[in-house]
Amino acid sequence: MTVSGNSAPRLGSTESADLAAQVGRVAAPLRQQVLDVLRQAILSFHFAPGQRLIERELIEEIGVSRTTIREALRELAAEGLVKTIPQKGAVVVVPSPQEAVELYELRAVLEALAVRRFTELASDEQVAELRRAFEELAEAAEAGGDTLRILKAKDGYYDVLLRGSGNRSVHSTLGGVQARLSLLRATSLAQPGRTATSVQELRTMTEAIKARNPDAAVRACHHHIEQAKRAGLEGLSATSGLPFSGASL
Repeated sequence: MTVSGNSAPRLGSTESADLAAQVGRVAAPLRQQVLDVLRQAILSFHFAPGQRLIERELIEEIGVSRTTIREALRELAAEGLVKTIPQKGAVVVVPSPQEAVELYELRAVLEALAVRRFTELASDEQVAELRRAFEELAEAAEAGGDTLRILKAKDGYYDVLLRGSGNRSVHSTLGGVQARLSLLRATSLAQPGRTATSVQELRTMTEAIKARNPDAAVRACHHHIEQAKRAGLEGLSATSGLPFSGASL
């Protein structure tokens, strides 16, 4: 498929591979495999923000039925990565700067609460598990891992953090916010030097948690999210052609 619209950076390993070749590699239901392949194609900018996802072309490229493609697109719409526009069909979502800022504000509130609760309530074993999850993230970044691998490692880190916070409502709600921020998280990490800086920010937060210093941990959390927000919006502007002004933050 030819990517139309604005030129977008190609990240990770998935963008250079034929999408059809990725289906059937793992023992998972076909619909789940197609969903994973399309999600990765969006997050690696194989499909650019604002690009139409034409069913006929996806069927030809991936080699599956129309029903399977439509089911996968519905799932992606539920995750906030795709939206359906009348007379146009499925399109990769391009969050407006205001929508993005609102999501980051919500993330900041929920994540700060989770960090404070984890620092105050988590067991020593859970703190050690968080430290191990951080080291896996740092290793993925230092090894030059692609964006999708790093995002997966970050998801593992946050899973430990949210489980240890002891608040299931925060866990489920923040999980939904993170899903809607997936594209911006990918664009953030794509910015030059952002991955290394992000890891250092999380290192500071992790060390504050280990020291059982909730105020320092929350400050580190807020700083990390502010920097992620700025990088994400700048990256989205670069890949989608949308204007960005730092003053809007």
